[in-house]
Amino acid sequence: MKNFKVVIGLLALFLVMTLAACGSEEESTNEKENETTASETESEETAEESSEVESAYPMTVYPTIGATESREGGTTTYEEVTFNEMPERIVVFDYGFLDTLHTLGVEGIIGVAKESTLPEHLSEFESDEYSNIGTLKAPLFEDIAEMEPDVIFISGRQSTYYEELKDIAPVVFVGTVQEDYWNTFEESVNIAATMFDKQDEAEEFLAKYDAAFEEVNELAGNYETSLVTMYNEGNLSGFGPDSRFGYIYDLYGFNPVTEDVDATEHGSNFGFEAILQFDPEILFVIDRTAAVGGESNIETDMENDIIQKTEAYANENIIYLDGALWYLGGGGLQSELAKIEEVIAELQ
Repeated sequence: MKNFKVVIGLLALFLVMTLAACGSEEESTNEKENETTASETESEETAEESSEVESAYPMTVYPTIGATESREGGTTTYEEVTFNEMPERIVVFDYGFLDTLHTLGVEGIIGVAKESTLPEHLSEFESDEYSNIGTLKAPLFEDIAEMEPDVIFISGRQSTYYEELKDIAPVVFVGTVQEDYWNTFEESVNIAATMFDKQDEAEEFLAKYDAAFEEVNELAGNYETSLVTMYNEGNLSGFGPDSRFGYIYDLYGFNPVTEDVDATEHGSNFGFEAILQFDPEILFVIDRTAAVGGESNIETDMENDIIQKTEAYANENIIYLDGALWYLGGGGLQSELAKIEEVIAELQ
């Protein structure tokens, strides 16, 4: 009888151990299955994201405008370009578009125009990591060809070389135009965001403009008249509402002291006597000389005996604007916001 009880006890113990082992094995199996399922889910999500990007191609990209005219009267017509896949080797002439690509975190930029004056916020592109493609008005064609780019982005300053650059790689025109500055700027941002799958990043950054516009509009309301000028080696040009800097009036909210200003690319000749005659409350001065690498004497030349008689001088409302930013670097996500912030900072 005792032996029988011992056997029964041993059988019970064996059964408990077996069930425990089975439970442990089942738990381990479930954990592995869960890990596998999680891993598969993550892989599927990554594959879906990759598939979404790939499904956007082939993609046809349209220029921000259809054509431009040169000073000599010639017309350059820009074509849409179809890409079978996302470009991985990028050459950029336009500093504004370079700014936008950089701000959005686009990778693959291999060449920039390093022989012109890069705006300060793009100074990292002076690094040897990026190849030189010449100046904004003089491309190094052979050097660009050796880079084997997948795309070349240009704006108005390179229009003369459009056909030659097309022989190297697909060319997309991404420049702004003075007649429709803000819409062409936004279209250039849309090109970058769509081509490189950065729509969310672009939308997030553009949202910053709402508060900036509200603040600069409020400040602009403190002045009844204003004038935008550009300094170039001692000479001045004036810009009205329909000019390349007309957005200072249209978007920033400043009232032009006169609308009778020729809407030419470099402004109309505007002597110091004319400024005194119109006598704006606030005078904006863009330093082109410094922008193109010249030796600027802007404050000495501007604050002469004639200008010292103006209301803008008397109230310390002569606003010197960053030449490289305004003359060469506009049309980018950071640069357009930086322009607004510079005006705000100068007037606060």
